[in-house]
Amino acid sequence: MDHQLIAQAGTAASGIDNITLIKCAALLSAGIGAIGVGVPGIGIGIAASRALEGMARQPEMQGKLLVNGIIFAALMEALGLFAFLVALQLVGIGNANH
Repeated sequence: MDHQLIAQAGTAASGIDNITLIKCAALLSAGIGAIGVGVPGIGIGIAASRALEGMARQPEMQGKLLVNGIIFAALMEALGLFAFLVALQLVGIGNANH
């Protein structure tokens, strides 16, 4: 066996450089990360429905539930914005010209 031929065949067969792999991985990760933008909307909907249910059961707790619901919604929305920014940065890496 000629080890040199085997080594040359391995490098010729790959044909994909590291830059292309990084771009592909960044764009794929951006697509997966974009899922994180929509998921907080589901959480906000569930939290709002539970807050309304609690207000219906105990109207005297309406003030506390409303304040806590707004705080939780803001925190969930911040996580969605964070996921959006990470996805944008990954798209920027994937589209960078090297």
